[in-house]
Amino acid sequence: MFKFSMFKNRCGLLVVLLICFFVNNTLYAQTLEDVTKNSDPSQYGLGHNLNRFSVLEQVNRNNVGNLVPVWNFSLGDNRGQEANPLMRNGKLFITSHNATYAIDARTGHQIWKAKHEYPKETLVCCGIVNRGAALYKNLVIRVTMDGFVVALDALNGKQVWKAKAAKPEDGYSMTLAPLIANDVVITGVSGGEFGVRGYIDGWEPNTGNHLWRFYTIPSPNEPGGDTWPGDTWKRGGGPTWLTGSYDPELDIVYWGVGNPSPWNPSVRKGDNLYTNSMLALKPKTGRLVWHYQFTPNDAFDYDGVNEPVLTELDIDGKTHKVLMQANRNGFFYVLDRVNGKLLKANPFVSKITWANGIDLKTGRPILSERTKNLKEKGDSAEIWPSAFGGKNWAGMSFSPKTGLAYVNTFNRGWKYTPFKPEFKPGVFYIGMDFEWLKTDGPTGYLKAIDPLTGKSKWEVPSSVPMNGGVLSTAGNLVFSGSQTGELYAFDSQSGDVLWYFKTGSGIIAPPTTYILDGVQYIAVMSGLGGAYAPFSGDKNLKEINPGGSLWVFALTSTNAHNTSKSIKGESILLKQIDTVQVVKKTKRSPLSASAKKGRILFNHTCSHCHGINRVTSGSTTYDLRTFPKSDKNRFINSVLNGKGLMPAWNGKLDNEEVEQLFSYVISD
Repeated sequence: MFKFSMFKNRCGLLVVLLICFFVNNTLYAQTLEDVTKNSDPSQYGLGHNLNRFSVLEQVNRNNVGNLVPVWNFSLGDNRGQEANPLMRNGKLFITSHNATYAIDARTGHQIWKAKHEYPKETLVCCGIVNRGAALYKNLVIRVTMDGFVVALDALNGKQVWKAKAAKPEDGYSMTLAPLIANDVVITGVSGGEFGVRGYIDGWEPNTGNHLWRFYTIPSPNEPGGDTWPGDTWKRGGGPTWLTGSYDPELDIVYWGVGNPSPWNPSVRKGDNLYTNSMLALKPKTGRLVWHYQFTPNDAFDYDGVNEPVLTELDIDGKTHKVLMQANRNGFFYVLDRVNGKLLKANPFVSKITWANGIDLKTGRPILSERTKNLKEKGDSAEIWPSAFGGKNWAGMSFSPKTGLAYVNTFNRGWKYTPFKPEFKPGVFYIGMDFEWLKTDGPTGYLKAIDPLTGKSKWEVPSSVPMNGGVLSTAGNLVFSGSQTGELYAFDSQSGDVLWYFKTGSGIIAPPTTYILDGVQYIAVMSGLGGAYAPFSGDKNLKEINPGGSLWVFALTSTNAHNTSKSIKGESILLKQIDTVQVVKKTKRSPLSASAKKGRILFNHTCSHCHGINRVTSGSTTYDLRTFPKSDKNRFINSVLNGKGLMPAWNGKLDNEEVEQLFSYVISD
């Protein structure tokens, strides 16, 4: 029996927590050194392995009811906030889409702010956001939406170097947090919906010198080039918009690649490497070590960019260095990260209609008949999961203490109708039409998943999918935020809700935790936006206002906000729908020929801000269903010349197309 008080006095709080963790951790083959290296609040995802697990346990399931806000920092910004706060030397470093901040981690006092201006014509598919920075020595390194990698002095926020990485006029943008691996800064790009050719870049961190580029869409004379017919590779997609992970022992970076372009696969028959794949690269050179493709010839925007989580698992009596991914296609993958061999692939969501399973021998999906008919005959089909995926971008957490992956999942489908794609700069290059399908039950679940089976030990349903990332801790807690604004603490073993706090806006960012002066803090960004709120038309978000801020919590000795009595998640998370006025459906008049064309054009140009088929949550953007029919000149002027944060479409849309848009917008 250890006398923990003696260790605490001699070695400090963190050592005690690590020892406690090591003694209790008997399920999974991670060493104490591994855990220490990968519970670092100065790194995105709390470490290179992206486990999003913290060894801190001062805040635990017995006292989390005493957690209260200690300060709040306003960003003065109404865009979505998805950044992972980083803490080093008593400072928190956070980013928004157009600014970088250094904040006193104890008090919330702003130390410096650096603004980042970009042209409003910058093209972004799925939310004007930034997901965070990387810290390297005395530098804060981030990307900007108009395609720059920028290094700032951590002491004063002054620019040290700036390098051009992408051209927004070609459809590229950048929103991810950079990765530092073996003294190389690694970045990726967005733009898969605009017909770009994706890539990953390596940069020298002190100077910004460009070291290498790996194109995710090979040219005809490169390996994999034969998986693209004709010149389709030139606009093949393959964006790389989420941060990868790094194994320093193997010196390998793992990075996911997104969807092919266009979504309609009829014009690009073949596997379309390296879209929807996991890449293993050498950080110094960008050399490909191995690849694994999750969804060959993807038709459904399933991407492959979701975070590659690294750990060690015992499988059939043998310890494997593994990479885990909860893929948007609905399957939970376990790969051998040394060689890319598929070890396990199981469903982690309840409804999958695009495939009947994954063949473990070939590693390929077993396509359903409806998917075959859609691809071969152009049939419409109801497909589950939808483009939101069985899981979206929000990072899962893996706890080596429980052996479970904690994952925010989606329960939504779509009706998919392919048609001939036409490339037009600045307009979605997808070649299909779709409508969302809704379930009568919950639209999302937080699940505690066994990585080897995909089955849930517990799950918490919600009326709005949680989409901001998950944090698990040695205090037997799981933290995650809701798009309706609550930050929750769940019991990691049972899923019971132990505590929650209502922030001022929706949470679409990952929580993190750090310790200063012996006090453990929980931090999370709040600010509704991103892709789900405008795209989904979810009426449960109608009353949730935008507005970015950073919330920081710590324990108090009082019981003022104590909700530590276990409350089943269903009674809280599903109750959100009761506060929303449900709009009754009305019978609409048939669309004119012009309005029919306008509807498809609207979904390809306007839906990422104003919702599919004009159905918006009403929380973050103007509801065009209320636009006055008599104000045609105002509409045309706003579309062609831009208004406020809306970009100008002059040069991208001709007069006839603007007329078609107006016909649709004013239709009943």
